[in-house]
Amino acid sequence: MVLAGLTFALVNTLLQFGTMVLGVSPARLAFWQYLIAFLFSLPWLITRGWRSMRTSQLFAHVFRVALAATGVQLWAMSLAHVPIWQAIALIMLSPFFVIIGANLFLGERAGLDRWAAVIVGFVGGMIILAPWSDGFSYYVLLPVMAAAMWAMTSLMTKHLSRTESPESLTVYLLLLLTPVNAALAAGEGLSPGVGLPGFLLVAAGLLTALAQYAIAKAYSLADASFLQPFDHLKLPFNVVLGLVVFGFVPPGSMWLGSLLIIGASFLLLHKEWRRSPRLS
Repeated sequence: MVLAGLTFALVNTLLQFGTMVLGVSPARLAFWQYLIAFLFSLPWLITRGWRSMRTSQLFAHVFRVALAATGVQLWAMSLAHVPIWQAIALIMLSPFFVIIGANLFLGERAGLDRWAAVIVGFVGGMIILAPWSDGFSYYVLLPVMAAAMWAMTSLMTKHLSRTESPESLTVYLLLLLTPVNAALAAGEGLSPGVGLPGFLLVAAGLLTALAQYAIAKAYSLADASFLQPFDHLKLPFNVVLGLVVFGFVPPGSMWLGSLLIIGASFLLLHKEWRRSPRLS
């Protein structure tokens, strides 16, 4: 999980460098990033995936992947305009959107502790957004929208998991994400380019594949409740890289807002751990 957090921080830095410095289209970056990651997953797909393609919910699979692709595109767009520290802190609002969506669409009742965590988390998000400040830009809403899209993707995953296998969910995500990203980026051209932009696209794809593998390996070795705190290490990794590469210096309000978001996340984690059955 530490390796995955560091690798994703490197990917975010590459994406921000490509968009802010090299002027590469965010949609094209996202397309090549996940196309190359998909190519690295082909051996698994060929040997184990085809048998999982039988489904009676093809439209739901397509809708889930469209949500995921929209989140990817919004995230790439946000990195073209928003400092890494601000974007990565706001993307951590996703679990709170999941709670709201599960209550509205899946019929999962949320207790007072969950709603309290949601309120605290969004207060932290508002502190980071700082819509009252002179430096506020509507671009900072992009990572929030990405967080909402990825939360909806998680809700669709939960819905589909009632009838679909994990293998089926993975296969359709891998197969459909690239063409959906291609459709979203087609208007701006799909050519990877040469020189530094082309190298950046390839590097982002390779690192994305490595990060996904690291996450899968981590979850195969340890419980999710044990691993979750390590996921928050991606925040300091991104802050340090943003400072070194771009000179982004986060204000004190970022640390206060992030503390509230992470604290609310740990509150949720603690409550869920206490609710879950444990083996003696």
